[in-house]
Amino acid sequence: MSEPLEQTTPSNTQTAPRATPRRVGWPGIVAVAALALSLWQWWDNRQQYNNLQQELARRLSEADGAMKQNSVTVQQAQEAAKGAQTNLLVLESKFADTQNQQVALEAMYQELSRNRDEWSLTEIEQILSIAGQQLQLAGNVHGALAALQAADHRLQRIDKPQLAGLRKVIDQDIQKLKALPFVDIVGLSVKLDNLVAGIDALPLISEARPSQTDLPTAPDTSSSAWNRWTSGIWSEVRQLVRIQHMDQPDAPLLSPSQSYFLRENLRLRLLSARLALLSHDEIPYKTDLRAARDWLNRYFDTANRSVRNDDSVLRQLIESSISIQVPDVSGSLDAVRNYKLTAREAPAQ
Repeated sequence: MSEPLEQTTPSNTQTAPRATPRRVGWPGIVAVAALALSLWQWWDNRQQYNNLQQELARRLSEADGAMKQNSVTVQQAQEAAKGAQTNLLVLESKFADTQNQQVALEAMYQELSRNRDEWSLTEIEQILSIAGQQLQLAGNVHGALAALQAADHRLQRIDKPQLAGLRKVIDQDIQKLKALPFVDIVGLSVKLDNLVAGIDALPLISEARPSQTDLPTAPDTSSSAWNRWTSGIWSEVRQLVRIQHMDQPDAPLLSPSQSYFLRENLRLRLLSARLALLSHDEIPYKTDLRAARDWLNRYFDTANRSVRNDDSVLRQLIESSISIQVPDVSGSLDAVRNYKLTAREAPAQ
């Protein structure tokens, strides 16, 4: 029984057929294709996610830069307001000094009240001193003119021939003030206040709406069916694409917070110009107005009537001159003081 097995074993080994590779069937091809498609979709989604992340980071960076710029502008405006407040404090301090001088003069009146004329001359000296301070510190031409006219009226009530020289000097200073050009400070200030009050109602370029002239019209029932059909198709095509001409193609789009800061900065510019107007300081006055007009034409809808009116008012304000070459009216005060000194020394001679 063992011998046939030993004889057949080598022959089976020699005649065994070689193994052939197995063919991959359609299910395998579909699986490989599905795997490749999944990998491609994953890679495409990954690229889109990276691009979206980069775009979001860029926009956040731009928004952060704009916010920082607005913060710097607001800080500058606050510093300008602090500077104006400091100037006001200085003026108040000088006016306080004037009041202290008035108190000192009143004490002097009580000590040196010899007669009615000396009292009147001391009052005139005080009036002329206040007029000079009003003219030099605040540029108040009308106040100085009223003070000089009041002093001349007091001298007229005294009615003494020896005071004619004083009245002549005072009259010369009055004529100097009358020859100055008239500047309607109140009218210009009212225009600035109206501009400040209407800032919130001005439309921005980013808030502009397309005109209603391109709306589709009703088809003409009297025309043929072909014309009505072509007109309807053309109307639908026109609604797909809308062309709008803009004077400023690079108009910036502002977020609500940026729009708020823009309006507040514009309001601060106009208020700063108003302070400069009251001080007759023409350089910062026109600088603030030019900046306000530039912002108005850059960020606001110039097609709006209110914006155009405000631009016209700003142009008129910029063209208005508020600087006044203040004349020297100290001659009247010096003349009064010299007269008082001469009158005191006259009895001792």
